[in-house]
Amino acid sequence: MTQRDADWAPVMNLIERISREEDLLPSVVAGVTSVVREMSVLPPADIAGHTRALLAAATRAIAARRGPTEGELAFVAELGVTRARQGVPVEAVLSAVHVAERGIWARVRELAADEGVGAELLLDARELYDDWAEAVRSRLIRAHREARAEAAGAGPGRGERDAALLRRLLDGGSAAALAAAEAGLPAGGALWVLAARPSGAGRGHPPVRPPALSALLDGLRFTVTAAPPAMPPGGAVAGLAGPAEAENLAAARRLAVSALAAAEATGRTGAVHIAEVAVVAAAADRTDLASILLDRYRAARADLGANAVPVARAVCAWLEAGRDVTAAAEALFVHPNTVRNRVQRFADATGIDAADTFGGVNAWWLCRAWLAPA
Repeated sequence: MTQRDADWAPVMNLIERISREEDLLPSVVAGVTSVVREMSVLPPADIAGHTRALLAAATRAIAARRGPTEGELAFVAELGVTRARQGVPVEAVLSAVHVAERGIWARVRELAADEGVGAELLLDARELYDDWAEAVRSRLIRAHREARAEAAGAGPGRGERDAALLRRLLDGGSAAALAAAEAGLPAGGALWVLAARPSGAGRGHPPVRPPALSALLDGLRFTVTAAPPAMPPGGAVAGLAGPAEAENLAAARRLAVSALAAAEATGRTGAVHIAEVAVVAAAADRTDLASILLDRYRAARADLGANAVPVARAVCAWLEAGRDVTAAAEALFVHPNTVRNRVQRFADATGIDAADTFGGVNAWWLCRAWLAPA
């Protein structure tokens, strides 16, 4: 630790203590709603969520002795847009921020002496905050004005803004917590990610309970929701991952996409959690191992000749039906003996015992790889 870091340690301790104050946020929100009339019509949870996110961003900036990051400014811009859509004048928004600042800094001054933060160090922290806040106010005012202009008929639409906000959210990291707060999602709570084909492709969009944010990204419809969706089996299919905190949504997005692909490959419907198709998803991701399997059993496929595809379909259907010959036969519209004979032909050609646990996994994976070109 450098001397400068050591000198700043009391400020860090003070910031940590302020962040743990359970009664600070409710008192700040009460002050805002009582002083700023235009804000009193908004839900307290709305005001508290944005205040909490701004406080967290400001304390991180002061702790790191820096100005606002682009992620923090993007959150501020979304706040300006939200307040504009709610009909809150920008002057009222700035007044609310000022009242919140005043309440928070009053508490900071009360606790400063206990944490060993002298007047000079406290002034340094306040100057850092003022520099951060000035950039934040400028971005907020600009975003609010642009949103008002958009409402008058100019600028990008709501769908584009939702897509931009969702992309920031699914990128994960520290900026995702700000995006979650802007979307009305719990920034510090459990979130779920759904990936589905667009409705235009013939599949319905999964129903979810609010709060949720949904948009088309990279050819798929992604939805982030605060509760796991109650999606009954049916024609629609979606990959589901979670629960995850906002900072970890990038990984959850990848898992949801893998779950969607695995669900489609196995004919599943409804909201299919990645845990339900973990083996299928893992197999699909390891194309290198699939290539090794194909190479290892190239001669076996050649021996099966034109029967390789029907044999592979029978093996997959049998395994996916829990090794139930009758169910597999019904799925394939063949006689049960046909399924038995094809499973036996596969075993004779490859030497793989599909009745064995791990042999069954290898058999399913190999047969899926054989069927991929078909």
